[in-house]
Amino acid sequence: MKTVHFKIKRQLDKNSRPFWEDFEVPYRPGMNVIIALLDIAKNPVTKSGKKTTSIAWDCNCLEEVCGACTMVINGKVRQSCSALVDQLEKPIRLEPMSKFPVVRDLKVDRQFMFDALKRVKAWIPIDGTYDLGPGPKMSDQDQQTGYKLSQCMTCGCCVEVCPQFNDRSEFIGAAALSQVRLFNLHPTGKMQKEERLAAIMGEGGIEDCGNSQNCVKVCPKEIPLTTSIADLNRDTTLFALKKIFQG
Repeated sequence: MKTVHFKIKRQLDKNSRPFWEDFEVPYRPGMNVIIALLDIAKNPVTKSGKKTTSIAWDCNCLEEVCGACTMVINGKVRQSCSALVDQLEKPIRLEPMSKFPVVRDLKVDRQFMFDALKRVKAWIPIDGTYDLGPGPKMSDQDQQTGYKLSQCMTCGCCVEVCPQFNDRSEFIGAAALSQVRLFNLHPTGKMQKEERLAAIMGEGGIEDCGNSQNCVKVCPKEIPLTTSIADLNRDTTLFALKKIFQG
């Protein structure tokens, strides 16, 4: 029977030292990394025949929409649901993302990214208790731009490859910055535009971006992250000048 060899970096909890274990799973045409992990979960035995503990990882949609199953596969950060075994070099090496605290094995805590979205007010405050009627119209160009930006799934790929995103920096990352552009683009969201700009002008904000442009290269949704950052650089500069002249 044809099998697939996996090398998986494991860590039993956040305080444990990481270690590697090798597994072999039966090959099936069209299988992805998630299928292989499910096979290992059914029978957690290493390649050498040693009984071991089940591997922990996150997944949800299995359609590269939720971002939960993001991990480092053969040295590249990506979603494991869309990583097809046939297209990967063997043995297949699975590691957790390095920029987030490891919960266990391949499962990491991405809370920092969600806190960054709170910081920049990545939402549109609408009461919701009564019908406000039709909102302002958006141009076709703004709709197309906004749709692309809205595809962000907070997967963490962009910050995983960002040299400015690390445990010595408060940088919020390209994903959160791009969401500022998205909500400031919306006719109703513009009401809080200056609040969002002020939020990214402080420590860990847009000035901490080193323009390495790694983020835009690995984004699975091909979101124009560097374009968003460039636009926000202009907007924050204009906002700063406005504050100076207003006293």
